Amino acid sequence: MKKNVSCAAVNPPPPSPKVLPHEWRNVPWGKKAGDLQIVKEYQPFKEDVRIMLYGSVGAGKSSFINSVESVLRGEITDRAKTDAIGGKSFTTKYREYTIQKVPGTHYPFVFNDIMGLEKDEGVCVEDIKLAMKGHVKDGYNFNPRSSLSENDQDYNRDPSLNDRVHVLVCVIPGSIAGMQDDSVRKLREVRLAARDMEIPEIAILTKIDEACPEVGRDIRNVYKSKYLKKKIEEVSGVLGFPPNCIFPVKNYNSEHETSDNTDTLILSALTRMIKSGEDFVNDL
Repeated sequence: MKKNVSCAAVNPPPPSPKVLPHEWRNVPWGKKAGDLQIVKEYQPFKEDVRIMLYGSVGAGKSSFINSVESVLRGEITDRAKTDAIGGKSFTTKYREYTIQKVPGTHYPFVFNDIMGLEKDEGVCVEDIKLAMKGHVKDGYNFNPRSSLSENDQDYNRDPSLNDRVHVLVCVIPGSIAGMQDDSVRKLREVRLAARDMEIPEIAILTKIDEACPEVGRDIRNVYKSKYLKKKIEEVSGVLGFPPNCIFPVKNYNSEHETSDNTDTLILSALTRMIKSGEDFVNDL
């Protein structure tokens, strides 16, 4: 008796025209354990690496800090508070976050979260520059209308190497249709200030699952996505980041459990941040 063979089995659906047949960047899928071990065993030669994130309101700065902590703890966390409504920056203070390794110890890197950039409000670019130099104390409440002055109690007059920013991370949402001129001007100004201070910089492209439906269905399509490849090229062309310094990531927002593939992208960005910051500190 002849078996019925489905048309789907004989003729599989054609690949999506929005996805390339091959990845345009190699990703160590299935090797999360190795990257995680590198992070867990990392020991700085001099100082803990200080990583500061900046970007527009709602780009995913605080969410990325939570996502890193979720990866390292193996469970979803939300210590850096976020807001689902958007429009205005939910982060209003200069906040320092360390991640507990075992009780009484923490990982040898520190995240600094800041208020988001807005068109007429948000963090002053001058405050970002002061923070990079180590002049801003933890807990400083940002004033969108005026930057921190030397007479303010939250001004650190004599910053140490540990107070300074060792790697700067520009956070850009991949879901934006285009980059606004005002945002580009501010982001570029910060980038050039970091160059003058010789602080290494990388960029992370967030919300990639919202930006590209193919990635939303399967995150392993991230480096096959035509849209994300074009978006990275756009960010590179507008802000000047080399494409290999732009890392697409998916932050944990609605999930209740971590995922190895999501963790892989986050760890890829994190290890670059740590290595870049370590090189900066050692070169001083």
